[in-house]
Amino acid sequence: MIEKYIRRKLFLWYKKNYRDFPWRHTKDPYRIMIAEFMLHRTKAEQVAPVYLKFIEKYPDIETLTKADFKDIKKVTEHLGLHWRAKHFSKAAKYIIENCNGKFPEDYGKLQEIPGVGEYITGAILTICFNKPAPVVDSNIARFINRYFSLNLSGEIRRKKKVVELSEKLFDYENPGDLLFAIVDFASLTCRPVNPLCDSCILKSKCSYIKKAQE
Repeated sequence: MIEKYIRRKLFLWYKKNYRDFPWRHTKDPYRIMIAEFMLHRTKAEQVAPVYLKFIEKYPDIETLTKADFKDIKKVTEHLGLHWRAKHFSKAAKYIIENCNGKFPEDYGKLQEIPGVGEYITGAILTICFNKPAPVVDSNIARFINRYFSLNLSGEIRRKKKVVELSEKLFDYENPGDLLFAIVDFASLTCRPVNPLCDSCILKSKCSYIKKAQE
């Protein structure tokens, strides 16, 4: 089974190459949501200090709900993309008012939270609730596209085949750990430009490498 092979290889790689970030030490859906809001189009290394400051000031959904939007914006302004500051307060208020302050464990209901799209929904389900779910961002989509030689171009995150293969990959007993492994692998090895194919732990069965060698 190809998915089992990929998972085994990725975890071998991850043991030696994992990146340590503060949001990887929690299964609190609130904190994962905050981290993912901040990580949108921003490098994890830039997010880490801002995330820690944010969580120190707003440690839970209740404190964030009561916060002034201007104060929230001050904490997040160093990340750029100021429009996303609205996500924090809107999401918090929605969860308090519509979910009794608790994150739903349902894919569809999670997506109703303002700012929570398909990727964050999948991240919360896999990391916090240990539930298999398709998780696809641009990095994961690129890895799947290359490895399985799908030959897709443009915006491929929502392509049916990519989502289906992601769903199979994350149909696993520890999907949250697998997410961190794939994210790091796609960032450090299966890079968008100049991927490290020669040292790739998956190169023996990777269609992208085989095609390049033809």
